[in-house]
Amino acid sequence: MNKLVIVTGASRGLGLAICRQLLQQGYTVLALARTLSSDLNALTEQYGSGLTFVSVDLSDLDNIQPLCSEMIKQHGRPYALINNAAVGYDGVLATMHNSEINALLNLNVQAPILLTKYLLRPMLLNQSGRIINISSIIARTGFNGLSVYAASKAALEGFTKSLSREVGKAGITVNCVAPGYMQTEMTNSLQGNKLESIKRRSPLGRLATPDDAAATVLYLLSEQAAAVTGTTITVDAGSTA
Repeated sequence: MNKLVIVTGASRGLGLAICRQLLQQGYTVLALARTLSSDLNALTEQYGSGLTFVSVDLSDLDNIQPLCSEMIKQHGRPYALINNAAVGYDGVLATMHNSEINALLNLNVQAPILLTKYLLRPMLLNQSGRIINISSIIARTGFNGLSVYAASKAALEGFTKSLSREVGKAGITVNCVAPGYMQTEMTNSLQGNKLESIKRRSPLGRLATPDDAAATVLYLLSEQAAAVTGTTITVDAGSTA
């Protein structure tokens, strides 16, 4: 296949699951993260040149344009960008520090918009491509203590809809995947009763897994999803049904 896919937040959780499934399907992956986790390193050892790790702090917005230029120069024009990197500070808005609000919006909203801006250009030259933004059901359901995080994900969904109209004629699709609660490091605070009540609310009686959400990303990258654009696919084991 040899199509190049760029994945942000690739070192753990959903990003790692996406990288693993991409490699299994024969894609070439650029995995962006601040640090190389042991799990991601194991994938690089397993797949060799199929996976390249790029160490980057995406909250440094001024570095995004030169980063994109360098990736294109080194690896060629990408087929797809998966904007997965995000941070979620848990805390009520009234006591949240302004620096935390800035950091969250920089990483969750500004960074994906700028990455998309600079990586769209080679996709427009190719007249094909895929942009997939990772949202969250919290953008629509809300959650106590995650108002800024929810705002950032709602922003991505609005960005997705409008951008899909801008680039559709160039054969580029733009979509969101909105996972529900998954067992990842970001949801570690949801242990015990809270986690059990979320499981009980699900028609399937379980949480969605990172692999469930990653499989949806793989579908959106495929030719079978060529007519799917400007939409958000929810993967939450039915908890918002």
